[in-house]
Amino acid sequence: MNEIILMSDPRVAAVPVHECGEPLADLRKGPLLVDTRKQNDSDAYFHLREGVLERLLRAQALLPAGLGLLVVEGYRPPGLQRRYFEEYATGLRAEQPAWTDERIRSAASRYVSPPEIAPHSAGAAVDLTLVDADGRELDLGTPMNASPEESAGACYTGAAGISAQARTRREILGHVLTAVGLVNYPTEWWHWSFGDRYWALVTGAAGACYGPIRPGAHA
Repeated sequence: MNEIILMSDPRVAAVPVHECGEPLADLRKGPLLVDTRKQNDSDAYFHLREGVLERLLRAQALLPAGLGLLVVEGYRPPGLQRRYFEEYATGLRAEQPAWTDERIRSAASRYVSPPEIAPHSAGAAVDLTLVDADGRELDLGTPMNASPEESAGACYTGAAGISAQARTRREILGHVLTAVGLVNYPTEWWHWSFGDRYWALVTGAAGACYGPIRPGAHA
């Protein structure tokens, strides 16, 4: 699928959710490296649906020798997702006062999903990157979570203008994650998901198996 479908697209919201009830799993209890840059008063981000975690473990096993995955964020409570979206939309509105609410929503969704369909709030999405054998984070063309504005669009997975080395690393990351069934959000090279509405739309699945989870459900 060459078209970039944004999270704000009505086709995403129209995908039905058939919640399977699968619990969240604690990433810290396995072999994956987990970064602490998103840590706050809650340990929510340490968690992902069991099926997503299992796929990440399989993906890591497919990596070339000397490379590993570094998970930066998994589950994100709906309230935090809403705050992120509203803060980013407010910033865009200040920079582009002539834009309609619809255009602001669409532009914001390049970087933060609308809260009502957010894959992170379903425990279905993971933000991650590559590390070397010593656990050092590798350069994949932009810092993780760089916005389209601050990266001049280089955060898009297929962006031109990044180094050949960064391009190769993005391709390696994409190859192993795609091989285990995850899909990328093409405006963010680091964002991958499985089982959510966006995944279902992109893959042609009949519906999502993971819906939003209330805070505390991972405990």
